[in-house]
Amino acid sequence: MPKLIVVDRSGHETAIEAREGATVMEAIRDNGFDELLALCGGCCSCATCHVFVAEDWADAAGAPGEDENDLLDSSDHRGAHSRLSCQIALTPALNGLRVTIAPED
Repeated sequence: MPKLIVVDRSGHETAIEAREGATVMEAIRDNGFDELLALCGGCCSCATCHVFVAEDWADAAGAPGEDENDLLDSSDHRGAHSRLSCQIALTPALNGLRVTIAPED
């Protein structure tokens, strides 16, 4: 099971276990983080699961796709390592991935 490190909006860091193949959004939601709304349920249509991928994990997490980019452009908080957590599938290569929940728009 991949380990995911989640930093909430107050800066508190929590390590969680997630099943392989789940998305980062599913792992965060299923572990009780209320800050990540994920209103569309992972359909890549709302940007309420916006996270910042730690710089040293950016290459491993990959670049956003076209639809994801369009949604991220709507955020006032988009950064160089912004991703929608519903678009990052957890694999063994992402074991230890660190993400920070973005401020709410």
